[in-house]
Amino acid sequence: MPRIHFHQQLAELKDKLLAMAALAQQAVESAVEAYLRRDQSLCQYVKQNETAINTAQRELDEMAYELLAKEQPMAIDLRFILAVIKINGDLERIGDQSMGISRRTRDILKSEPVELPVDFEAMGEFAGRMIRTAIHALLEGDARLADTVREMDDEIDRMNRRAHADLLKLIQEKPQYTQQAMNGLMVSRSLERIADHASNIATDVIFWIRGADVRHQLSMSMD
Repeated sequence: MPRIHFHQQLAELKDKLLAMAALAQQAVESAVEAYLRRDQSLCQYVKQNETAINTAQRELDEMAYELLAKEQPMAIDLRFILAVIKINGDLERIGDQSMGISRRTRDILKSEPVELPVDFEAMGEFAGRMIRTAIHALLEGDARLADTVREMDDEIDRMNRRAHADLLKLIQEKPQYTQQAMNGLMVSRSLERIADHASNIATDVIFWIRGADVRHQLSMSMD
């Protein structure tokens, strides 16, 4: 009976993490849409969502640490709880980055609308796909699917570098749009960081399933 109760608690922990992941996903989508539409009401939604994410993070951490202390799990169960704690942190940071995009949106509301030479919608969709795929890998316990998320990170890095180059060129050619371009640089960087957190989540799924720490494998293979 005690082990049955423990595994019920693990299932509840997983459900809470998936609910928090949904909040983080909504935060990214809403923040990008707010920026593209210059929508202040969506910025307010992102702020409210951030409060919910922070509350969920505290509750998840408390539950996970309580399970570690009371149950003293071994092997794969221990790895799962440790992975949940780390994934929880990455989801909270995704919320933080979404708030950063929301702040950039409020900034541009004060200035003239300018069409920037960056496909922010595509970047947002790509980062969102990475989050969804990483969470699906968690839900299914699929390390191979998690591997694909880590491979996707290279593409959004490329998109961010291109955005950086194009926006710096715009500043040089049309300095009157410097404020809007600088905001664009920060939005692009936030989306790249969101993708990094999705990659971190995938890495923790791999750790849970395989018991392998692969954090530096991709970077080592490129050296």
